[in-house]
Amino acid sequence: MKFVFKALAVATAFACAGGALAQKGETVKVAWIDPLSGLMAALGSNQLKSLQYTAEEINKGNASGVKFEIIGIDNKLSPQETTAALRSAMDQGVRYVFQGNGSGPALAIMDALEKHNARNKGKEVVYLNYAAVDPDLTNSKCSYWHFRLDADTSMKMEALTTYMKDLPDVKKVYLINQNYAHGQQVSKYAKDMLKAKRPDVQIVGDDFAPLAQVRDFAPYIAKIKQSGADSVITGNWGSDLALLIKAAGDAGLNNVKFYTYYGIATGAPTAMGAGAADKVYMVGYGHLNLPGPLEKITKGFKAKFNEDMYTGALYSGLTMLDQAFVRAKGTDPAKVAAIMEGMKFNSFNGEVEMRKSDHQLQQGLFIMRWEKAGGKNPMDSENTGYTFAPVKYFEPYVASTPTSCQMKRPS
Repeated sequence: MKFVFKALAVATAFACAGGALAQKGETVKVAWIDPLSGLMAALGSNQLKSLQYTAEEINKGNASGVKFEIIGIDNKLSPQETTAALRSAMDQGVRYVFQGNGSGPALAIMDALEKHNARNKGKEVVYLNYAAVDPDLTNSKCSYWHFRLDADTSMKMEALTTYMKDLPDVKKVYLINQNYAHGQQVSKYAKDMLKAKRPDVQIVGDDFAPLAQVRDFAPYIAKIKQSGADSVITGNWGSDLALLIKAAGDAGLNNVKFYTYYGIATGAPTAMGAGAADKVYMVGYGHLNLPGPLEKITKGFKAKFNEDMYTGALYSGLTMLDQAFVRAKGTDPAKVAAIMEGMKFNSFNGEVEMRKSDHQLQQGLFIMRWEKAGGKNPMDSENTGYTFAPVKYFEPYVASTPTSCQMKRPS
């Protein structure tokens, strides 16, 4: 990580020396559009505060000299509400939009911006996607104005199954996911990749639950128990994961390991507690105890809100914008989008690259295990005394998956 600090210092010095601060003192309005009501409200609230706090910290000394102003708008996890929220944001002068929860809202933003930007030259808006991971968003439905900061479902499954293939105790796998694009993709890629890497593994269940509607997962846990599964793979997030884990604990499902995408998100750590130690794994681009540029922010966030800041992609997004403003010598979205294509920059998890062909960020991924906090991993999750500790790291090229995107760039 010394390299990261050195590179950031050099980049900042270069920006100042090069006189690229024509935008110094400018306020850049950024809209955050995600749920602040319903079952996913706690998750959304945490992410909004995370983005606002990160912006405050970056504003204290960023390379471009701009000041980020974050405007939070509730989309109720609805594509229709998202479209209305986007219009409201643009009416307030927003030119950059962050969204991450749900591929339906993500597609609504992408469709709206394709139309808006084509009709309003000089008033373009850019979308930074920090958590909607349906691979189609950077494949068949890719958009020039969309930049994904999280690893997509296929990338995470590539890393997860590469890890699981070397575990002899993985023999019977149960799949349970939310019944929408992301969950269906998790199921598809899990089956395809396990078949290719471990053809001896049996898929003993493949369930889908309605998104953000189930309040009791006990019936699903009963089916998992009856199946004889030794492992569960789930892409569930928010309340759908927290309630699933809680139901597993209540049912005494102690001999099954869970392999998750979002075990660190609001509610899940508390639901796991001590009883899930060494039984829950997670794949992701970082963890709470990762040293480097984000460390001070995560500690400050916890001290201020008594909550965990676990959505590191928000930091990546603001950092990428800041560096792009420097290189573009301004904040115009059309020029900034052109700069961000193929851009390499240093984020909290080392050097990353926004792949030009599909606008999918290429970054390393960790496999983490729920363990007692301490030693090299002192920061715990939700004051449980436990944390996700890294057990394996995969370089960006390992988890990278090909794209079928045929990018249509503006003339």
